[in-house]
Amino acid sequence: MRLPAAIPAGARLVVRIALGPDPEDGRPKFRDYVGHVVDWNGRRLILDRDPAANGSRPGERVTLQAEDMVALKPVPERRSPRPDPPDLSR
Repeated sequence: MRLPAAIPAGARLVVRIALGPDPEDGRPKFRDYVGHVVDWNGRRLILDRDPAANGSRPGERVTLQAEDMVALKPVPERRSPRPDPPDLSR
């Protein structure tokens, strides 16, 4: 995969990493990381990984190697829940 020469810090990305073939069925396995770029030097990406939306995994800082990346694309920020409308019944 051809990777960009520059990725701006703060950009939100999804990065797919190849884990290799599954020992049981031989099919390729992948892991996706979604988060904000801290640093990119063309060989390694430091990412502040987002916490899981359902709370099952906290956020973390991860370092991903370029040779393991099979896909990289920008993703929009998560939508925050809408706040309750103000009480105008006074």
